Amino acid sequence: MAASGYTDLDRPPLSERALTRALVQPGGLWSRIDIRAETGSTNADAAEAARAGAPEGLVVVAEQQVAGRGRRDRQWLSPARAGLTLTVLLRPGTPDAERGWPAAPPGTFGWLPLLAGVALAGAVTRVAGVEAALKWPNDLLVGDRKCAGILAEMAGDAIVVGIGLNVSTYAAELPETTGVPATSLRLAGAESLDRDPLLRALLRGLERWYGGWRESGGDAEMCGLLGEYRRLCATIGRDVRVLLPGGGELTGEAATVDRDGQLVVRTVDGSEHRVSAGDVLHVR
Repeated sequence: MAASGYTDLDRPPLSERALTRALVQPGGLWSRIDIRAETGSTNADAAEAARAGAPEGLVVVAEQQVAGRGRRDRQWLSPARAGLTLTVLLRPGTPDAERGWPAAPPGTFGWLPLLAGVALAGAVTRVAGVEAALKWPNDLLVGDRKCAGILAEMAGDAIVVGIGLNVSTYAAELPETTGVPATSLRLAGAESLDRDPLLRALLRGLERWYGGWRESGGDAEMCGLLGEYRRLCATIGRDVRVLLPGGGELTGEAATVDRDGQLVVRTVDGSEHRVSAGDVLHVR
């Protein structure tokens, strides 16, 4: 990445060269680290690359994203170099004979954003020294506030998984929210706000979990992903209100997350409902 001429010493730029040297290895998942000073949306950039035939393992990182989107087309904006904003390009439906990976069934692809959430929670806990949890399906919570969001989208026969993490963001820089209040690692009292080791830990965690998931043919239980997700999920055991696509609503106790990554909600009459999409509100 060319020199940016930045003046905020509290928010130094990432080094594409150093990250490439550390993460793009023979036989590894990551094929290219592309750091951009500014872009509209890393998901849109990665999707364009996927449709042009880019191989699995492309990582697009933006120092500033000006037209980012979260779930349900919500905006995801952050000051320059205040967070980690990235998208990874994956092709889970393509077998990889060299690695011994079979094609994962399309019905298992819904696990990818949850897998990314597990990797992100692990990186934040290890590097930043704060306890992180997941609100189903894949919001990262720190101190019961939203610190990161994840959005997975289809791009032809590929899937792009976007991650936005608030790192050094000050309270006045956080966006207005209608659901869970936002926070950042800075506001949570993190031991480190250095984005370089955070990004390295995240991508290494993604590579490890994705590799295990692919080896198991997309079986989240067999590779240990289901168990780890349940351990990290702050939604399980809580009373919840689920706003369903199309305007419906479901209330009850979040009993568990099943093998397909669906939230199982037990209503007051004892019946269980499986939710594959929706906005979850933790009821206090």
